[in-house]
Formats: sequence, structure tokens, C-alpha cells
Amino acid sequence: MKQLVAFDLDGTLAESKQAIDAEMGALLARLTRAATVAVISGGDWPQFESQLIGNLPADADLSRLLAMPTSGTKLYRNDGAGWTQIYADIFSADERDTIISALDAAIVEAGLQDDPSWGDKIEDRGSQITFSALGQQAPLDAKHAWDPDFAKRKRMQAILEPVLPDFTVRTGGSTSLDITRKGIDKAYGIRRLSEMTGISTNGFIFMGDAIYPGGNDYAVRAAGVDSVAIRDVTETKRVIEGILYCLEAGA
Repeated sequence: MKQLVAFDLDGTLAESKQAIDAEMGALLARLTRAATVAVISGGDWPQFESQLIGNLPADADLSRLLAMPTSGTKLYRNDGAGWTQIYADIFSADERDTIISALDAAIVEAGLQDDPSWGDKIEDRGSQITFSALGQQAPLDAKHAWDPDFAKRKRMQAILEPVLPDFTVRTGGSTSLDITRKGIDKAYGIRRLSEMTGISTNGFIFMGDAIYPGGNDYAVRAAGVDSVAIRDVTETKRVIEGILYCLEAGA
């Protein structure tokens, strides 16, 4: 029986940059009463607040919900008095400057500098720097149409990886790349999560929409954690219902 259920956020619990809906909120609240729940996303803490935490119903057990922004390089938990940051692996100023300079050059080399933008294309999230080709506030239809075959993001990865040997570059959302220190990925976050909770990773199950080579969820499966590749938010709901049936029946 699994003791901890972990999720990606965008594309798994909610549409990109959108709030979870009422049905998802109710399912997650039930799940917190049956198991420990963790959410690991490339987004930063404010995104967790607006998309996830601020939309959970009052009966969610927040003491059993762990929030892991920026691909697990940060961890927040609720001790009953509010949310507290437990750790954060923040870039140095030199690391930050190196990544941003490389991104600026790669955007031009890949020919993406003239693409439309809804907000900043490069976001410093402290422990992760994210390139969002159309900006952070781009509408969903524009995001889905921009790079459906991953060719543009793969081109950016191919340019960035040789000039950023101390970092890892992964596809994130539908238009984004996430850059972290080498060896720092969602599998790292999962290991830290196991240390913090005392639950073996054998007791974990993880769900994400980017469990494919190069995707920012793939490292979790590669680390040996039982994982479910999700097509969309609707499928996540159905899988949660199945997990709840097993957990609640065994309670």
C-alpha cells in the first residue's frame, strides 16, 4: 500500500498556469486524509499558492500536503500556523549570470527572439531559471500551438547544454525549459522528500504528464519510483479515484 502520492502540477493537476478546479480540489482534500500528498513542479511558490493551495477546500489536511517548487529544489510544509520554507537550493550570483547570458544568446541563435511575448521570457526562480518562450502569461491556445512536436525546445536544449556543462536543461511546460544545477531534478526532490517524511521511496507513487526522456518528470521514473504517465487533468482525476478506492478500502 502506498503511503505518499506525489504529483506534477501543470498538465497533471491543472492546465498550464491555471487554478485546480473544484473537482480536483475535492479529490486532493480526500487524498490528504488517506495519505501524505506532495506536489513537485517547475513553478515557484507563488504559483503553488495561486494554482493549488488557495483553491483547496477547507477540509483538506494541509499538515499532510508538501509543496516542492522549482523541480523540488525548495520544500514548504504547513505546521498549523502557516506555510514554512524548509529548504531552498539557491543559485549563486555567478551561476545566475552564466545561465541568463547563455539563454539570451541561445534565444537569438535558435531564431526565437521575435516570437510574441506575454510577460518576461526568462524568470529567475532562485533555485531554478525558467525560459518561457511566449512569456509567463501567454494564453493556453498560443502555448499549445507554439511547439507541439518539441522541435523548438529541443533546438534550445542542444544549444544550451554544451555551454552550461554544470547545469541540466529540461523541457518543462508546453513552451518552457527549466535549468537547475547538474544532478538537481525531481528525483533529487523525491529523495529529499523521503528524508523529510521518513517514508521509503518504495512507498511513493508519482503522477506527471512529462514522463518521457528529456521531460522534467522523467527523472522520477528513472530513479525507480513507481510512476503513472498522465495524458491530461481528467485522467489524473480518474487515477486519484482509483487510489482513493484502494486506500479508503484498506483503512
